[in-house]
Amino acid sequence: MRSEGSARGILFGFHPVTARLRDGAHTVREIYVDAARQDARLRELVAVAQQHGVRVIATDARRLDGLSGGAAHQGVVARIERVEQPRDVGALLDAREEPPFLLLLDGVTDPHNLGACLRTADAMGVHGVIVPRDRSVGLNATVAKVASGAAESVPLISVPNLVRAMEALQEAGVWLVGAAAEGTESVFEARFDGPIGWVLGAEGQGLRRLTRERCDRLVRIPMLGRVESLNVSVAAALCLYETRRQRTMRTLAVPKTTS
Repeated sequence: MRSEGSARGILFGFHPVTARLRDGAHTVREIYVDAARQDARLRELVAVAQQHGVRVIATDARRLDGLSGGAAHQGVVARIERVEQPRDVGALLDAREEPPFLLLLDGVTDPHNLGACLRTADAMGVHGVIVPRDRSVGLNATVAKVASGAAESVPLISVPNLVRAMEALQEAGVWLVGAAAEGTESVFEARFDGPIGWVLGAEGQGLRRLTRERCDRLVRIPMLGRVESLNVSVAAALCLYETRRQRTMRTLAVPKTTS
């Protein structure tokens, strides 16, 4: 399997930094903390870092602002080595113990939405998230913070052409399901068997025409109130949860064999 080489990056915020210490302390080079903070939460994080042998440097808020690019860092910024991840769709499909379970995002530009999608993808056991290289946000510090550690556990694959990536997935046997208001089936009525990739569109625009036409089927999320659409991260949560629920129920329904 081909994968990205290690690259240095920045992670900020209590939850993302704590999650990295828990799951991959060897990739944390050093942590900068606000010298003016003396609360229990910060002391606990420092204690965890010291247990793992990670250097902690007390500094001022101005330096923390510079390291985080002016984002809300909560007084905690870490220099990290990025975890190796698959670099292309082919590598993403290799060595899976269950049928591929993927999320494709068509033109999501809000880093908070991408981070939330990654967090849900991690919770639902999604094998990878695929985004187009253009007109889409990539993995940056804000995405990593919102993802709360999921950016390191869920591969994020950036592809030059999303439609071509969809074609490659279909050739590999992955069934692509688009979330769209014009879908003939409800997400709560449809069955999601075998290899599946959910395709969701950008905020306010939905799926682009070519992306929508490339899907094998379109499924709608029933809307019972006055609101006509959902935020993409909320829609992703509903679709991914229902797919995982069905997979879990089918696994439980398989009778156990006795020798």
